[in-house]
Amino acid sequence: MAMVSIKDVAARAGVSPGTVSNVLNRPAKVAPATRERVEAAIRELGFVRHGSASTLRAGHSRTIGLSVIDIGNPFFTEVAAGVEDVASELGYAVILGNSAGSPDKEERNLGVLAEQRVRGVLITPSGEDPARLDRLRERGISVVLVDHPAHRPDQCAVAVDDVAGGRAAVAHLLARGGHGGAAGVAYVSGPLTVRQCVERRRGAAEALAAAGLDPASLRVVEAAAMTARAGEKAAADLMADGLPEAVFCANDLLALGVLRALLRAGVRVPDDVALMGYDDIEFAAASAVSLSSMRQPTYQLGRIATELLLDECDNPDEHAHQHIMFQPELVARESTQ
Repeated sequence: MAMVSIKDVAARAGVSPGTVSNVLNRPAKVAPATRERVEAAIRELGFVRHGSASTLRAGHSRTIGLSVIDIGNPFFTEVAAGVEDVASELGYAVILGNSAGSPDKEERNLGVLAEQRVRGVLITPSGEDPARLDRLRERGISVVLVDHPAHRPDQCAVAVDDVAGGRAAVAHLLARGGHGGAAGVAYVSGPLTVRQCVERRRGAAEALAAAGLDPASLRVVEAAAMTARAGEKAAADLMADGLPEAVFCANDLLALGVLRALLRAGVRVPDDVALMGYDDIEFAAASAVSLSSMRQPTYQLGRIATELLLDECDNPDEHAHQHIMFQPELVARESTQ
């Protein structure tokens, strides 16, 4: 069967090829009745646009990139769902890249996205070096930071206040009482090269200070990764040095690993140790002891970041850069009651 062309669609709909092109690429410029007629002709003829040809003509494609630091973390899976939903609604496809926290891998992934002529990139950066993102912007590729604040006014960013989250988490643990000792509260962190881990620790220290305790008394265990397996190892280290009365973990996967190790060792949660996670992933409420956590608007992060990115791509002259900071929400469950 011969490939259906734009000219074929135009002839069926009784419009010019330029009008068909506008329906495909700039539908808002076409009157609704005309657009419906063209869309009906597309369906009737089974027209499929030639993506590579349109990319060459326009210099970019109807795709955006999403670069995250750990796609195995349900937090980023939910972010990606928000991104994909908005992109699909607006006629874009999403190319996903997982840096695994490696700046080198992130650099390679961004190079591939640039080669694919993506319109823009959503990124949770694996480091604080802005040069990689500046190179994308120099190529005309818009960039929006996701789960990371912006440090410049000419860039959009959507993030959550991690200092406030750490502060609220430890304040909640302290409110249970009995955590005034020097080793009363421990913080199980992911790698301290990760901004979120550093800021949640800072918030935890602020909560101790606000309660009249020495912030330096916070016991910090740095896990090699933010996974359940790493959480189990961290729990073993805590038990070897003497259990604290409360443990705050930098994310729910770490907390679930800590919980598993504690229960296996016969430690009662929360009677012996209160346990707090972060992110409020789906598994938090379904664990053997339901996990208290700091809830983030994860899906909304993805949606809003994508709306900002595509607005910048499609309306560069009118686009206003925004820095949006959400506040996390404490969800108390069995593990701290």
